[in-house]
Amino acid sequence: MMAEKEILFLNPVFVEMIWGGNRLASEYHYDIPSDKTGECWAVSAHTKGDCTIKNGTYKGETLSSLWKNHRELFGDISGDRFPLLVKIIDAKDDLSIQVHPDDSYAKKYENGSLGKTECWYILDCNENANLIIGHNAKDKEELQQMINNKEWDRLIRKVPIKKGDFFQIEPGTIHAITAGTLILETQQNSDITYRLYDYDRLSNGVPRELHIEKSIDVIKTPFEEKKAESKITKERNYIKEELVNCEYYFVDKIDVDGNQSFHNAAPFLIMNVLDGEGTIDDISIKKGDHFILPGSYGDYILKGKLSVICSGVSRTL
Repeated sequence: MMAEKEILFLNPVFVEMIWGGNRLASEYHYDIPSDKTGECWAVSAHTKGDCTIKNGTYKGETLSSLWKNHRELFGDISGDRFPLLVKIIDAKDDLSIQVHPDDSYAKKYENGSLGKTECWYILDCNENANLIIGHNAKDKEELQQMINNKEWDRLIRKVPIKKGDFFQIEPGTIHAITAGTLILETQQNSDITYRLYDYDRLSNGVPRELHIEKSIDVIKTPFEEKKAESKITKERNYIKEELVNCEYYFVDKIDVDGNQSFHNAAPFLIMNVLDGEGTIDDISIKKGDHFILPGSYGDYILKGKLSVICSGVSRTL
């Protein structure tokens, strides 16, 4: 088989967190480092977690080295780093209340890093769960006042959630994932987070660093809610939901029951199997598998009973 027609299966990287749990082992049967594992970096070429290829011609190579040395696998698109990072996040406890900068702020203040636009697909959550998305301050002055006075309950905006919900989180948006929530996150390839409030938790006996000034700098006021409007296509053997298509990525959810052919026109296609099992072009796939179809791969056939998140960048970027 020619290398550009090979599917690139990835070995995830696991990150332990103060708020992490063990669902990445119990739900996905991953070999996690501890019961405080918060993140599975499923598709990553970031310096803090670089996935290796599981199979085929490039077995053992890192995704970042393929990006650097085999750009033909990614439609020969430009860029000094692989553009996306896909994670599964297991929040056993609440995450800190935080905000991300945009590209221009991160480039200037974070050593040329990308900013962080991200989106969340809710894999599971507790009954009557909420996420924190947005705030109630009318301007920067009121924002600063509420933060200085630690009026967190007045400041933050809670959004009710259920399994299958989807949210786009723009830079400058206050947000936090809450206890009991399992999320698939697709984001720009960046690890820049400004922590606004961390519930006065201690890590190794000391509070974790906060980034109050930078947070106030980048938080957009007033908060403007943008409803994600998905487009749904229903056919006999599958349902496709186009969740988002923004400057940095597109994200689709595909549910297949049976046998269905698809065509990839993007420079590369990331696929994350959320549930079920089946095959892609007669190669077995199951819940918890993560792989990339190279840009020249073209048509492919999914068989079985599967839920898959597909993501990538558009050719126009």
